[in-house]
Amino acid sequence: MNPFSSSTRLRDMIRAIRACKTAAEERAVVRKECAAIRAAINENDQDYRPRNLAKLMFIHMLGYPTHFGQMECLKLIASAGFPEKRIGYLGLMLLLDERQEVLMLVTNSLKQDLNHSNQYIVGLALCALGNICSAEMARDLAPEVEKLLQFRDPNIRKKAALCSIRIIKKVPDLAENFINSAAALLKEKHHGVLITGVQLCTDLCKVSSEALDYLRKKCTEGLVKTLRDIVNSAYAPEYDVAGITDPFLHIRLLKLLRMLGQGDVDASDCMNDILAQVATKTESNKNAGNAILYECVETIMSIEDNGGLRVLAINILGKFLSNRDNNIRYVALNMLMKAITVDAQAVQRHRATILERVKDSDASIRKRALELVYLLVNENNVKPLTKELIEYLEVSDQEFKGDLTAKICSIVEKFSPEKIWYIDQMLKVLSEAGNFVKDEVWHALIVVISNASDLHGYTVRALYRAFQTSAEQETLVRVAVWCVGEYGDLLVNNVGMLDIEDPITVTESDAVDIVEVAIKCHTSDLTTKAMAFIALLKLSSRFPSCSERIRNIIGQHKGSFVLELQQRSIEFNSILEKHQNIRSALVERMPVLDEATFSGRRAGSVPAAVSTSSGASLNLPNGVSKLAAAPIADLLDLSSDDAPAASPSGGDFLQDLLGVDLLPTPAPSGATQSTKAGTDVLLDLLSIGTPPPAQSSSSMSDILSSSHDNKMPLTNLDGLMPHSLSTPAASPATAAPVLDLLDGFAPSPKKKEENGTAYPSIVAYESSSLKITFNFSKSSGNPQTTLIQATFTNLSPNVYTDFLFQAAVPKFLQLHLDPASSNSLPESGNGSITQSLRVTNSQHGKKSLIMRIRIAYKLNGKDVLEEGQISNFPRELLG
Repeated sequence: MNPFSSSTRLRDMIRAIRACKTAAEERAVVRKECAAIRAAINENDQDYRPRNLAKLMFIHMLGYPTHFGQMECLKLIASAGFPEKRIGYLGLMLLLDERQEVLMLVTNSLKQDLNHSNQYIVGLALCALGNICSAEMARDLAPEVEKLLQFRDPNIRKKAALCSIRIIKKVPDLAENFINSAAALLKEKHHGVLITGVQLCTDLCKVSSEALDYLRKKCTEGLVKTLRDIVNSAYAPEYDVAGITDPFLHIRLLKLLRMLGQGDVDASDCMNDILAQVATKTESNKNAGNAILYECVETIMSIEDNGGLRVLAINILGKFLSNRDNNIRYVALNMLMKAITVDAQAVQRHRATILERVKDSDASIRKRALELVYLLVNENNVKPLTKELIEYLEVSDQEFKGDLTAKICSIVEKFSPEKIWYIDQMLKVLSEAGNFVKDEVWHALIVVISNASDLHGYTVRALYRAFQTSAEQETLVRVAVWCVGEYGDLLVNNVGMLDIEDPITVTESDAVDIVEVAIKCHTSDLTTKAMAFIALLKLSSRFPSCSERIRNIIGQHKGSFVLELQQRSIEFNSILEKHQNIRSALVERMPVLDEATFSGRRAGSVPAAVSTSSGASLNLPNGVSKLAAAPIADLLDLSSDDAPAASPSGGDFLQDLLGVDLLPTPAPSGATQSTKAGTDVLLDLLSIGTPPPAQSSSSMSDILSSSHDNKMPLTNLDGLMPHSLSTPAASPATAAPVLDLLDGFAPSPKKKEENGTAYPSIVAYESSSLKITFNFSKSSGNPQTTLIQATFTNLSPNVYTDFLFQAAVPKFLQLHLDPASSNSLPESGNGSITQSLRVTNSQHGKKSLIMRIRIAYKLNGKDVLEEGQISNFPRELLG
């Protein structure tokens, strides 16, 4: 006999497949068997059809394609006998799913079998329909299934209920047809039918508000009674699980009661007693009892307010936290995180237990407990909780220290009662897990330290002590180096000693040792070493006796392969050797950093760059700000391809040279600014404070201010020289020391541009409130460049403040704007604002000038924006 003929028994085929030693052998056996089954299908062999389909189901479970046998399922389902139908329906559920078009052919057979006189065949049809029912089949067969909910046999009623759940999930509109029948199932005594009826009602409540209202009014009391009967029932061996009667039915009833009680006071009051009984009588020494208690707690927390019950529920969760089972502890923490929003005081009572779970051996529980502790912290308990967490930080696992450190830092920053406590806790964290602290955290610490002027001495001494024991913590080293550089003199002189401090003796050499160790430590990265260089530069001024030693330490890195360190070494050595007269001004203490601004930037509420949109307050000096790419394209009404290239400026050159961002700052009209944006940036780069009065260091501040504020186009280093100095007394000679920081870039006098032929003036723009006049001239020897003097006249009776003129040109033009003469435009033509523009035309002689302009100002406190296009430039400019 052919071992792979249709007459081969299923067990023989399974034995042959299992005997295969390789995947190739198995594929060969399956291929031969499938060929034999195909031959039998083609011959319409009815005797072996059930056996062949059984083989196909096994082959299908092995992962091989069996689509060719789908029609055999339908033929067996259409058979009259129960054995054939059983194999046919089993094949239907395994080989097909609701997306198969073939399934539409079985709808009529299902309808006939649902009405069959044999209850076992009805059961087969219900099983199949409950597994593969599609939306179309649900609509066609829902009436038959609804009738079967009242069938005489409980097994059929149970299967009909499960099938109904599938139907209402597929077609929620049919839910109303099942409401009455589902409610009737809640009175069943048979637990199998009752549990399916409860589940059917639960799903009805999810998809239909009508069903929810009906069941809430008609069935709540009955469900409470049913649950009470089960809780108080005697031992029933057929339903008993670990000494508890039918825990599965318990849980289903509690879930349904939770849905009925949520948002309804009357229903909640009706079930309070039974929930209290379940919570107190259920034993918690077995897993089944814990499952019921958990569901009971979730129901209590979801229904309408009952303070006593909620306290009872949270106490149950507190007991769960001490359970030996990891899963129970984890779900208890999850539930407590929800409960804290409802009754935080009750959760606080279990704070000690929750804190113990932070030390749990299970990583998931530790993380969840840490999140819960974070939610528990408030102004009253922040100190003891932080103390516990920091103590655990010392012994915690390395993989957990990152999360723990982040939470502690967030707690300390958010709930700190005073600055000295904040500094103490942060230093403890930096000492234990400084390598896990994020940059923004230690940045915030430095901001706080700079604002706590009465704690500068205390802080630098605390950091000195911490450095001695925790020099391997990178972040601690950075903060310590910064503070020693800023407040090293306070460290040496023991300034600002507090009563809680122990006396400490630190020499100037000891302070320098700290910074030298930070530089030479092999674990220090570039940022730490760069900060240490700046600290040494500052200490050279504070400790003159150590100046030579500091110069030697810095000089050791002149040949460093790291460009940043080499550059700092050369520049700082130049300051120490050649520029003693400006060193004290360069290394003054940092000004107090604004905490509110830093916090806002960190939270994202303060933009890093100033916007020039019409809706924002425009506090920029005229001509200084550059529009972003998108606004320029919008101004020109051009695509991104035609957007003009950004014009070079002094600020840009200095930015490239120093590697920093120069942000424009507000410029008051008619007043000399004592501190300019460029100065601030360079001083911040060197980590020093506000410059002294103009008499002592006017050269440095004026030079840096002019290079930024005037926004000169710089094509060579001459552009670093003052163009229009704020202080008339300043001279190129006084500017030389600063510029000589780069060793060899000596100043050269700025040549005055000679104006050539004059051209006719035009009214470039005029509205009912504003008039703009352009006067033109050409640079001698450079016909491509046109000099424009813009004059702005106010035609209205109101003063314009925060006046800002912006212009954009196509990419074949280059535009440079000098600062305007003022940012306030007098009313009624009583004065004007002038501003110089320089336009370079790369297509000179071919294309004429064109310009889009935007004028922004404030009128009575409101932002006003005017726009226009200028194309009436004199033709003489073209040629």
